[in-house]
Amino acid sequence: MRRVAITGAGTINALGHDVDTTLAAFREGRCGISALDFRDVDRLSIQIGAQVHDWRPEDYFNRQQILLYDKFTQFTLLAAKQAVAQSGLSFQGELGLRSGVVLGTAGGGLNTWDENYRAVYEEGKNRVHPFVVPKLMNNAAASHTSMEYGLRGPSFTVATACASSNHAMGLAFQMIRSGAAQVMLTGGSEAMLCFGGIKAWEGLRVMSRDACRPFSANRNGMVQGEGAGVFVFEDFEHARARGAQILAEVVGFAMSSDAQDIVMPSAQGAERAIRGALEDAGLNGDQIGYINAHGTGTAANDKTECAAVAHAFGHHADRLMISSTKSMHGHLIGATGAVELLACIMALRDGVIAPTIGYQEPDPECALDVVPNEAREAQVDAVLSNAFAFGGLNAVIALRRV
Repeated sequence: MRRVAITGAGTINALGHDVDTTLAAFREGRCGISALDFRDVDRLSIQIGAQVHDWRPEDYFNRQQILLYDKFTQFTLLAAKQAVAQSGLSFQGELGLRSGVVLGTAGGGLNTWDENYRAVYEEGKNRVHPFVVPKLMNNAAASHTSMEYGLRGPSFTVATACASSNHAMGLAFQMIRSGAAQVMLTGGSEAMLCFGGIKAWEGLRVMSRDACRPFSANRNGMVQGEGAGVFVFEDFEHARARGAQILAEVVGFAMSSDAQDIVMPSAQGAERAIRGALEDAGLNGDQIGYINAHGTGTAANDKTECAAVAHAFGHHADRLMISSTKSMHGHLIGATGAVELLACIMALRDGVIAPTIGYQEPDPECALDVVPNEAREAQVDAVLSNAFAFGGLNAVIALRRV
């Protein structure tokens, strides 16, 4: 089977509008969570989030494009532009026929839903814009990305709640490895920070009112974020032949289903995904130096994930570094795995482990090295990125240093 390289990366999130700014925030342990700013926020009981406050779509898109692109599509196209530029690829001719895009999202065009429900139900309007359906559909970002770069290979969207990006990237990896594609743009995007989006999540009673503190005994819930992460996955030999800079190698991927509960996670399901990724990568547990945890800051997730890691790695779990960058950029739901993959690449390339900030009190049920509060310098050769979603859907990716 073919090897798979990452040759480009792009992002926008509450920590920055590009990869370099985001990685600098990881190194500094900077928090992107602040007061939310949008219409009717005063009606919400949850008023914090990792929002992209200084987002000006007119800086990147013309008026006609803004009418057609929901915020999650805008985020995707900006991140994709950065990733393609870094890769140095042009998709003219044959390469375009052998390239595609698979992206993850949970909410899709939720801002468009929110705006138009308000217009129809609250303001009493009887007509909506003719672009509402193509603007809100979950595949909009993938479709516009394929059109932007002439990607005529496999292109689609994956929606598996909080595991969407990891599932998308794992499928992109598998398609290149199998020879079904030569290059894939992959990752995910989410823009759920609007009145309807937060109001719906309030009903679950899993949201924090003040901060995201994964693995800390005094944690009190998750904090939502928004943004996108997009990567260029490429056939390794193709990348090497053209002299591309290879950021990391994708070496394994596994999925599992808890088949147990729609919201409560299973340690057994998570453990099976972790073990499956190691097996797929041909790695032993003691070869993994760092795990970017799902780490939502809820008691159910944090304790379950730590138990899964402890069982999967045995004695090596005590020597692993594991951190949750959601403490900085929030939980981007369908896009979260994509932004978190940047921390994995930073660990492999730069030897810097992003911290779990906001950590205040040790939890005996999370007795692992969670890299509390400050980034750490450490050389690692292989890493995992965990994603465990509502519905009991688990997806774990393995990367290796090149």
